[in-house]
Amino acid sequence: QLQLVESGGGSVQPGGSLTLSCDASGFTLAAYVVGWFRQAPGKERELVSCIDRGGDWTIFEETVRGRFTISRDNAKKRVFLFMVNLKLEDTAVYYCAARRLTEALCNTYVDQYDYWGRGTQVTVSS
Repeated sequence: QLQLVESGGGSVQPGGSLTLSCDASGFTLAAYVVGWFRQAPGKERELVSCIDRGGDWTIFEETVRGRFTISRDNAKKRVFLFMVNLKLEDTAVYYCAARRLTEALCNTYVDQYDYWGRGTQVTVSS
């Protein structure tokens, strides 16, 4: 059974840092494109960052570019989202998601990802 589990969320002050992890089980993570999404209360779920299978190509949502970094360790079946200089507007539930096996490119649309974790809460407050 394919499963994704996020961890690493928490509460920080503005300017703080967090590292989110996405652990995969039941499948070979190296064969899947993985994205990090977030959803704030009352807002639609949006792509924050995505990384291709080999970790060579990444994309970032405009407001996090330069503050967030994504990487993956396929041997450990884990994808990371490193977040620094967090802002109030980064508060959201963060989800990792994987595209279907046949897709090799990142995509910004929620419905292009077939497998989802349950999310981890990130709260930035002063």
